[in-house]
Amino acid sequence: METPLKEEHIRAGATLAEYSGCLLPESFSGFDEEYVAARETVGIFDTNWHTVIALAGPDRVRYLNAITSNNIQTLAEGSGILALLLNPQGHILAELEVYNPPEKLLVLTHASVRERTVAALDKYIIMDDVELEDLTDQVGSFAIEGPRAASIVKQICAIALDELPEMAVRETAVERIPCQLLRRSHFGETGAEILARRDRLHFLWGKFNEAIRAHGGQPIGILALNSLRLEAGIPWFPVDFDDRVIPHEAALEDTHISFTKGCYTGQEIVERVRSQGRVNRRRARLQFSTKIAPPRGTKLTAAGAEMGAVTSAAFSPSAGAAIGMGYVRRESGEPGSALEFDGGAARVVS
Repeated sequence: METPLKEEHIRAGATLAEYSGCLLPESFSGFDEEYVAARETVGIFDTNWHTVIALAGPDRVRYLNAITSNNIQTLAEGSGILALLLNPQGHILAELEVYNPPEKLLVLTHASVRERTVAALDKYIIMDDVELEDLTDQVGSFAIEGPRAASIVKQICAIALDELPEMAVRETAVERIPCQLLRRSHFGETGAEILARRDRLHFLWGKFNEAIRAHGGQPIGILALNSLRLEAGIPWFPVDFDDRVIPHEAALEDTHISFTKGCYTGQEIVERVRSQGRVNRRRARLQFSTKIAPPRGTKLTAAGAEMGAVTSAAFSPSAGAAIGMGYVRRESGEPGSALEFDGGAARVVS
């Protein structure tokens, strides 16, 4: 899927590359400058990796609650929550961001699983009064994040971002262009994401980009964003977890699952794993001995035995070395555990 901001990025001199089926900016001015901007001032970045789905109708909350892993029924208007769509074997079909603006539910997931997710969400609407609409071809998005993001949101949208809880959603307008603002952090700083009609997104990007540059910030690409989110310990779907793993293996039980709600698809497996108290492998954060990040799929070993594999990695300026994530067997998964890979050593970090 191509970003609707493609021509805007090309004019800005960005290099574009494919990430999990989405064509997005890889870099604008270079990794070092973009990383510093995001950490010290503010960055703007393209988030058009979303599938965007709207659910309307009086049964929408009860329906989505019955088929996803988190408690949608307790979701207050104007707020959001993370959830998972699982198959009956408990494997992760999709990660969902569920928001509750007035009169509908807004669901964001990854474009690489668009067809499967829309089909799964639509499959069980039989007797329920629910209307599902795939808005992906109509809606685009971008985000700003960094120490000065709140000032820019206040300036352009007249919304006090610091006063909103994480994953809040608000209806707003920028020069009469209606859009939705999400309080959303992609790498642990104060952040906001803007959703609007695709044909107006270039104007909104330009408006925010102008304000960001006035504050000393700049656009950032996926290379810098990947390093920033790894430093914050934020996993990405489908890179760090997908339909080959279950929630406890992906270490998502504290953020994406409710253990007090009613039944949903895959719950039996989730509850069984929780009662057993452990899994044989688990997603772990890693720090490498080299500055060059090992590629995805690199094998991790201990005493000559295979213990896991890397899912993602990048150079971290704050660590002065490459960091990443991967799945590691239980016996080598505790913080401080030493691992090896072809080209260096790795250590599990908390």
